[in-house]
Amino acid sequence: MTYGRGAGRAFTLIELLVVIAIIALLVGILLPALGSARREAQATKCSASIRAVAQGVTAYTIDSRWFPLSYVYSSEGDLNRWRIEDQQGSGSPRGYIHWSWMLFSGNSMTGEQFECPSVLNGGAPASNPGANAEDWEPGQTNDLGGGVGSPTPEDRQVKRVAFTSNDAVISRNKLAGSGPQRRNRLVNPAEIDQTAKGGAGTILATEFLSRPGWRSLIPGNEGSNAIKSHRPVTPFVPGSAPANDPYSEPNTGSNNIPRFFYPSLDRIRSDNELGDGMITDANSTLNAVGRHHGNAKVNFVFVDGHVERATTIETIEKRQWGERFFSITGNNRVSLTETR
Repeated sequence: MTYGRGAGRAFTLIELLVVIAIIALLVGILLPALGSARREAQATKCSASIRAVAQGVTAYTIDSRWFPLSYVYSSEGDLNRWRIEDQQGSGSPRGYIHWSWMLFSGNSMTGEQFECPSVLNGGAPASNPGANAEDWEPGQTNDLGGGVGSPTPEDRQVKRVAFTSNDAVISRNKLAGSGPQRRNRLVNPAEIDQTAKGGAGTILATEFLSRPGWRSLIPGNEGSNAIKSHRPVTPFVPGSAPANDPYSEPNTGSNNIPRFFYPSLDRIRSDNELGDGMITDANSTLNAVGRHHGNAKVNFVFVDGHVERATTIETIEKRQWGERFFSITGNNRVSLTETR
């Protein structure tokens, strides 16, 4: 029997194996490139989000003349308001008003601006997530020790936050108190503009270090599983106070003596040393800054609104966290030549 001229023939086994091998080789070549492209797209999206956050901060400062605080304690009777006299001590049974809420409730921002697709669930949960179990991480407790779904306290905050602020600019809330201790203070943007580096050389915010369960933000020294996503990162190491530089106000006669220092690079842990409790790590809370965009880099947004991708060590070497601990009362000068 003969076949017509148009009839084809089947592939041999060897030919099929060669085709499969070529396809496998192409997949092996393309997959890393596709993965790299995906990571770059996520990093770019994260950069756009943190830039939008900085724009929200700028709008806030135009309205209020001050940078927001990283968090404040809610007032009794009105959980959306706060009073200076309540901003002392530790913890709040009524929850926190987070800086994301201050920006979100005052303009057209949405919660998505505080999320980054490169990290777990887009960002860390609130320290006190409230009644919705989906807003919690497994094993998380709130500030009062309540577990998943505990309705109170509940923070005024967008549901997920991938970003943390520079404590020297957007600081903690310790505005009140008595006795000879330093306190936090509100920062006017003009104070930063008047320094040599200005807003273009001073970091405003960056990304949190993401670890499974966001345990990187669970302080090991506080005896709970509360995720402290409301806290900023402190970039400086305090030095010993000179004799004429007490911790009380007014702090006269010593303003030219550096009171704070950039951390020495050995305080920044290697990747395999990172784990739980980075935000209150005794060496440097800069260990709570993320490293998830390749080569240990993350996005840093500056006071003037521009974004740079860098490593934490590079920002220390360039002295980009500020020339003063602006949010601290008294002598808040930072040494730009020495480290501790």
